[in-house]
Amino acid sequence: MDAMLAENHGAHGKHGQHHPELAGKYLTFALGDEEYGLPVLKVREIIKVMDITQVPQVPGHVRGVINLRGKVIPVIDLRLKFGFPPQDYTERTCIIVVDVAMGGANVMMGIVVDSVSEVLNVASAEIDQAPEFGDRITTDYMLGLAKVKGTVKILLSLDRVLGTDTQMAGAF
Repeated sequence: MDAMLAENHGAHGKHGQHHPELAGKYLTFALGDEEYGLPVLKVREIIKVMDITQVPQVPGHVRGVINLRGKVIPVIDLRLKFGFPPQDYTERTCIIVVDVAMGGANVMMGIVVDSVSEVLNVASAEIDQAPEFGDRITTDYMLGLAKVKGTVKILLSLDRVLGTDTQMAGAF
């Protein structure tokens, strides 16, 4: 029986592997009907949407900048960054201020999300590696998939999601 269990466990391949280094606390938020999570240690604060100053000649997902207690912070609309259709902001829409590693330095940025859900403690046994979608589709912005409370939450690597906006961050 042990041999059969070992054989079945091996059949899961890399999707069955657990990732202890990814276990921990994640802030979960919604974009449309999907739930995402990001490591709590990356989060500085959560604020209501405030006046965003538009900046010319930046990609469409860059909403502009905000003045947060004297610091100018670039703001990315994560919905647009991921190619989702734009949506009007509601009373639940908020900006998550995060630390992102860019060019060897940490940069504070704001990401606009539809709503913030909760902080979850995710165990390594609940995390699977991101699936492969073929050669032309990259999933390196995903840390993994968390199966929590009967749902799947996409765990994001903000450094990879936002790190591609280096030309924009250098302007501030």
